[in-house]
Amino acid sequence: MKKLIQHVALYQDHRVLEGQNIAIDGSRITGFPEAPKDSEYDEVIDGKGMLALPGFVNTHNHVAMTVFRSYADDMQLMDWLEKKIWPAEAKLTDDVIYAQSMLGIAEMIRCGTTAYADMYDHMDQEARAVEESGIRACLCRGSIGIGPNAQAGLDENRQLFLDWHGKADGRITVMMGPHAPYTCPPDYLHKFVDQARELGAEIHIHLSETKGEVENIKQQYGKSPIALMDEIGVLDCGCLAAHCVWVDDDDMDIMAEKHVRVAHNPGSNLKLASGVAPVPKMLAKGITVGLGTDGASSNNNLDIVEEMRLATLIHKAHTLDPLVIPAETALNMLTEGGAKCLGYTDVGKLETGYKADITLVDREGLHWYPKNDTLSLMAYSANSMDVDTVLVNGEVLLRHKEFTKLDIEKIKAEAERTRKKLFAQI
Repeated sequence: MKKLIQHVALYQDHRVLEGQNIAIDGSRITGFPEAPKDSEYDEVIDGKGMLALPGFVNTHNHVAMTVFRSYADDMQLMDWLEKKIWPAEAKLTDDVIYAQSMLGIAEMIRCGTTAYADMYDHMDQEARAVEESGIRACLCRGSIGIGPNAQAGLDENRQLFLDWHGKADGRITVMMGPHAPYTCPPDYLHKFVDQARELGAEIHIHLSETKGEVENIKQQYGKSPIALMDEIGVLDCGCLAAHCVWVDDDDMDIMAEKHVRVAHNPGSNLKLASGVAPVPKMLAKGITVGLGTDGASSNNNLDIVEEMRLATLIHKAHTLDPLVIPAETALNMLTEGGAKCLGYTDVGKLETGYKADITLVDREGLHWYPKNDTLSLMAYSANSMDVDTVLVNGEVLLRHKEFTKLDIEKIKAEAERTRKKLFAQI
């Protein structure tokens, strides 16, 4: 099916071009015609007053954790996990995961996100939700190696890859998902590395999230989590590393050499008092960095840009570090950088031949005036409610802020039903 987005401002090659047209055939962008004929297209989308960007990419999430939104706030990470989240997660079922995944996916689409990475449990149910909703996703089964379900996690991640990698018209890809060095001993991580190599899969893992984690790993193994993962071979498989808050120059040199991609989660790190990742230093070393929302609080990736800016300002105030993240760099992390984090080679740019994953943002709100600098306004003034239209794989999932595929009232009702079911058991 041929589509045309006309009279739109186009974010391309690090600049904004006004009055452009985007031609789409099937799932891909076919060009940017100067004088297209409407009659040649099956659908014409009016982009007047809109800014077209590559679809936003959420590089790290646990989407079904929407069920825990407002359940356990204002706690440090390990207390939050051990006292609240892990006991509750032991009660999760297929229908809870499916319903809450649909809720989180709908929220992401509404906020302009077209692709995301996820690590959680009952992942076949989340894959179902991805397939039905139309979004793009890179999934893995989060696995802990110190409990009775260690082998099950390894086996389920293998089966997830065999069942879903490349499915849903290529919208679903699968990585291996060992949770973190503090929950996955080296012998368990070696099994994941062997499995990843056998399947040709990459690895998604939490690394260096808190100061305590890094200190404990150094005390136990005599090296940082990054150096330990390098020794085990995790970084040689192609690695998406979530957080990387407490990394030093030696760690970042390893990460740059091994092409580790970082999922930066500023909102989560601030909320859990984990610290502020040295993102400007990572970028200066050539490390690819994307943005993630990480779990229960919000699946709103656009507003994470503002949280990242706040985090860097806090870091600057406390350390007197002059490094900052410019607006255009922030947008790149939200789009192209995020796509690279997930291993995509034809997503993240508005270019001929690339997948038609496109987000249209309405620029007519009061906060978009005066129009001095579009990229600065997009990074620091725009909000998720400005998202007007969203396409994934050339399919319109959101049109003028209305969903085209999803029954939102049913999704909300099922989310509430399964929440009550879960908490009745806790």
